[in-house]
Amino acid sequence: MRRLIFLTTVIFFSCVLSTQSVSAQSCTGRFVNPVTDVCWECLFPISIGPIRIGSAAGAPDTPNPGSPICYCGSPIPRIGLSLGVWEPARLIDASRAPWCFPNLGGLTIDGGLPAGRGRTGTSGGDGAQGSTWHVHYYVYPLLSWIGALIDLGCLEGGGLDIAWISELDPTWRDDELSFLLNPEAALFADLPAQAACAADCAAASAGLPLDPLYWCAGCQGSMYPLTGNVGAHVGGVQASLLAAQRLVFRLHRMLLAWGTSGSAALCGRYPMPIMKKSQYRWQMTQPVPATSALTGCNPTGRSTVLWETLRELPVAGENFGFLLWRKRNCCLL
Repeated sequence: MRRLIFLTTVIFFSCVLSTQSVSAQSCTGRFVNPVTDVCWECLFPISIGPIRIGSAAGAPDTPNPGSPICYCGSPIPRIGLSLGVWEPARLIDASRAPWCFPNLGGLTIDGGLPAGRGRTGTSGGDGAQGSTWHVHYYVYPLLSWIGALIDLGCLEGGGLDIAWISELDPTWRDDELSFLLNPEAALFADLPAQAACAADCAAASAGLPLDPLYWCAGCQGSMYPLTGNVGAHVGGVQASLLAAQRLVFRLHRMLLAWGTSGSAALCGRYPMPIMKKSQYRWQMTQPVPATSALTGCNPTGRSTVLWETLRELPVAGENFGFLLWRKRNCCLL
């Protein structure tokens, strides 16, 4: 009888662990609904010069040009109005499963190349802490699709496009290899540099992040190393968001992402090798969309404690997606 109970117990736990293993490897997600899954209040404030129209609760605006009149000399000389608007511009996936695209409905795309699985805690078997994430970056010019604010080229056009896949980047999971491309990481590995991030955390949670502290991701941790390896894993929401923010910072360093805010952007985008953190707002789309301004219009570095409740779900909600809102200043014809 004891043997029967023992064997039954072993079989039961083996089935449970097997089910959990299979589930942990699954790719979950859904397509973003532009009507119900987008926090449209994050579009505000809209500004004409220094005059602001509307607001998003808990999400302050960045500085705008002091004059409502602007002039651009190329490619065609023109005079217009200085428009400022927050546009939903990019989608970002963060998943521990390779080739998993949560914002594409949980689709798994076999890239034909081996890519190691991400992990949380000590699941890698080597005793290391933290977590590892794969991140994907989509072009998502939603305002152009719905025909909002048509102004002869002020906003970005085009269609949905996958612009970056971390599985194809050999430096994304290797801190030492990434250091060869970003050697300045050594300058921010000491205690004083990391302690300064506490001020960035407080500033981002109360308003806008501190752009001069560009090596800080506020309450999420440090921007460096520019990889998907998160040493201080507090929770899935915090760690996945940090990995996503690191990718955007990395794309700025590679001049694949440019500046779109401030007076310098009125006549077009400009190179921004050091990301201006205040240029972006972050809204979760997966697994549970954050559709209110208080939970969805988060400046870079704002504490996730304020909005992460019930947004990390066992098995079915361990892959994350974010909508990246970008401040856009331009000369409106």
